[in-house]
Amino acid sequence: MFKEFNLGEIVKQLAKNDDSSLEELFNYYYPRLYNFSKSFLKIEEGIDDILQEVFVKIWQNRKKINNSATFNSYIFTITRNLLLNELRSRLNNQNIKEEVRKLSVAQEYLSFNLYEYQELKEKVDKLINEIPDRQKEIFVLSRNEGLTHKEIAEKLGITTKTVEYHMSAALRFIREELKVYGVVSLLYFYLFF
Repeated sequence: MFKEFNLGEIVKQLAKNDDSSLEELFNYYYPRLYNFSKSFLKIEEGIDDILQEVFVKIWQNRKKINNSATFNSYIFTITRNLLLNELRSRLNNQNIKEEVRKLSVAQEYLSFNLYEYQELKEKVDKLINEIPDRQKEIFVLSRNEGLTHKEIAEKLGITTKTVEYHMSAALRFIREELKVYGVVSLLYFYLFF
């Protein structure tokens, strides 16, 4: 026989550690949350794990849930937040794959011999020393110390736009000078990998 779903009563029983109420919530909400998750992620992979975590969080917070009127929003908010975390994780994994691809491309560049690399590095270092002091300072903070434009701006007491201008000018100068040597693509390897 079909049992009527009474959310108010189920939430009260849940707060009293009644695990059968969690099962009722699961049976009622799982299909709805599954469809919501599927529309959010566009693929089904990982949805079961996310929904399991949703119900674990419901159980962990059962004593704090005292209003059945907001429960629907509460469970969908938990689900949405976990889905966003999953999307971020997937994006990071895609970024890792892109980094691996870049590394394989970099290995191709490394096929030139050490002597040629050292020669190029010396040329670039010489060119860095030829750029104006402020551009050089910003360039070194960015490339050697790994600071962001914002961090450089804060450190030097200038605007981010000024940092961007000087970086652009420094890179343009180095790129133009290296065209003479026919090694512009190698410059990108040195500067960006």
